[in-house]
Amino acid sequence: MEEQLLCCEVDSVRRAHQDVNLLNARVLQTMLKAEENYLPAPNYFKCVQKDVVPNMRKILATWMLEVCEEQKCEEEVFPLAMNYLDRFLSVEPTRKTRLQLLGATCMFLASKMKETVPLTAEKLCIYTDNSVQPGELLQMELLVLSKLKWDLASVTPHDFIEHFLSKLTIHTSTKQILRKHAQTFVALCATDVNFIASPPSMVAAGSVVAAVQGLYLKSQDASLSSQNLTNFLSQVIRSDPVWRNLTEVLPPFLFPLVAWWAAASTDVTHFVHHGVPRLPPRTPQITLLP
Repeated sequence: MEEQLLCCEVDSVRRAHQDVNLLNARVLQTMLKAEENYLPAPNYFKCVQKDVVPNMRKILATWMLEVCEEQKCEEEVFPLAMNYLDRFLSVEPTRKTRLQLLGATCMFLASKMKETVPLTAEKLCIYTDNSVQPGELLQMELLVLSKLKWDLASVTPHDFIEHFLSKLTIHTSTKQILRKHAQTFVALCATDVNFIASPPSMVAAGSVVAAVQGLYLKSQDASLSSQNLTNFLSQVIRSDPVWRNLTEVLPPFLFPLVAWWAAASTDVTHFVHHGVPRLPPRTPQITLLP
């Protein structure tokens, strides 16, 4: 019986070997040029949105991240969904009662782009406590696609992480741990409004530096010191002095986000037992703290 169970324990997703050609300098430069085309407006809360405030986005992002974690989505799904969300809010005034519908729709689209088995509309509606119906979600999907001009191939920080890691001389096992930590920081950045206008390359660079600091790898290799690594990654992405300063400030700013996430995160087991989020349906009661 035990042997039979072990034979059945296989990965649900089959992955191809990584193509090293995708890590060459030409691909990196192409992404650096393209990333500006997918940045949302940094001031959309003031210029576009009248009913939505930053705190509502944070609550919605927390819920979206927990749904992605509970469904074991690919790491790229959540940051991509948040990019769709911010780009949509940059051009379309939205009522706060439709925020959860919008968040579910963005996860629906991002899942289609990155998952081999994408999230279904019915499953996402369950996470809204059925306050959103599948038909509504499909209608919203068309609206989001229209406002984004059907351009869903956004460049995200995850696209840069592998490029940065490939340039570091560290052991494969260490690189795997570093990748996981950097991906966590990228997800936390996506929940914070302070990073809405930050280029994905800069967020990825700061996340890698923060991951190195958190794992204390800098003590093992002088090239991994905060200053050396920041300068190196700044040269890789060819950032100007302003972005280089931001890359240096980013890692210390990320660590409080970890504590915030631990405190703000709802109990994921609630989804397992009840299949509904603790976020109020359609988020009508969200208010800013004084």
